[in-house]
Amino acid sequence: MTATPTEAKSAGSIAGVVAIGRNEGARLELCLASALAATTQVVYVDSGSTDGSVELAQKLGVATVQLDAAQPFTAARARNAGFERLAAIAPELQWVQFIDGDCQLDPGWLELARQSLEAHPDVGAVCGRRRERFPEASMYNRLCDVEWNTPVGEAAWCGGDSLVRSAAFVQAGQFNATMIAGEEPEFCLRLQKHGWRILRLDAEMTLHDAAITRFGQWWKRALRCGYAFAHGACLHGRSPQRFCVRETRSVWFWAIMVPVTALALVWPTHFWSLALFLAYPLKAAQLFVGARGRGLSSRLALQYAVFCLLGKFPQALGQIKFHVGRVLGRSSRIIEYKP
Repeated sequence: MTATPTEAKSAGSIAGVVAIGRNEGARLELCLASALAATTQVVYVDSGSTDGSVELAQKLGVATVQLDAAQPFTAARARNAGFERLAAIAPELQWVQFIDGDCQLDPGWLELARQSLEAHPDVGAVCGRRRERFPEASMYNRLCDVEWNTPVGEAAWCGGDSLVRSAAFVQAGQFNATMIAGEEPEFCLRLQKHGWRILRLDAEMTLHDAAITRFGQWWKRALRCGYAFAHGACLHGRSPQRFCVRETRSVWFWAIMVPVTALALVWPTHFWSLALFLAYPLKAAQLFVGARGRGLSSRLALQYAVFCLLGKFPQALGQIKFHVGRVLGRSSRIIEYKP
């Protein structure tokens, strides 16, 4: 279902958009233009850009917030600041669409998502299909597109792009501004603890430009993911949901336990312990079969399987980075992977 421009504009009185960014350049212009096409209430929050992002937003007539660089920049902090500014400008808003500055809103999404929230009073947030703009540009972009394609229906969490019920957002306590990554699943956990459901609709939501063309970018992104797992498990790992515990244990098993055990026992086992490394191709085969079952081509399924396993190593470094910083009492800075 696609809303007409008139219908989409009518959502402006009760739905607003909070866009966040840092040096997104031309991507930000596409983001803000798509938001303005859907609603009149748009706020842009900038995290120390040096590319004229703030001036661009102001030129487009968008209300802007510039975060104080004295405190660590985080996407969570930016979204919270945007919500507060939007609430001050238009306190009557019932719904807020969060969107990252490297994304473009689908013309029909905002109205469709708003209708879904109106039809389901117990739903606190809805998301749709985030799709990569240039999947052909690199293998890493294609893998991001696979990552965004989560199952339709009731979901455990949504990503940085979602339409959230304002009352639910406030009740859940907003995003955790101290998290440099993984703040969306953590917020969704608290949202569900307050009795709200989360839905993923079978509809186009945003076009995302990951712009990952080099292995080093992919490595940093995976490292950030591991950091997020560790932080999430630290916050809620002992909850009934065992938040992020399975993910953190998987990282430690594949990146630390298997190789360390195999190498440590080489001498006493007369090299037989090296057979433990066979666990990697066996796990890759399992991931490959699962990916093929989801409709991925053989080539993409193989890439997915290999990089899922390879990603455990930078994720382990990310977890170590979190725990070292926690012991030393250091606040970590955002981990950026884009040029």
